[in-house]
Amino acid sequence: MAGNPRNGRPYRTLCARQRALGLPCWICGRDIAYDIVGPEAGKHREAFTLDHETPLSRGGSLLDPANARSAHRKCNSQRGNRMTTDQPRASRRW
Repeated sequence: MAGNPRNGRPYRTLCARQRALGLPCWICGRDIAYDIVGPEAGKHREAFTLDHETPLSRGGSLLDPANARSAHRKCNSQRGNRMTTDQPRASRRW
């Protein structure tokens, strides 16, 4: 039985390349705290995580750089496997 593909060298290399770009979160547009690394990054809401524009469960490629996006851990978790992100709602108070 094959191991988890997210523990392999190609996936780690893709994560490192995406992290090196230093891009803001593609979902909310705010800066990502790239300085949070190690075990703390797995728990911190503002830490970097690799997101996929087309979710893997909907046919997206795990290792395709064109499908890779930088995101906050919180934003990535909230998005789930949806193809679009919720847009901020306008205030009803005019």
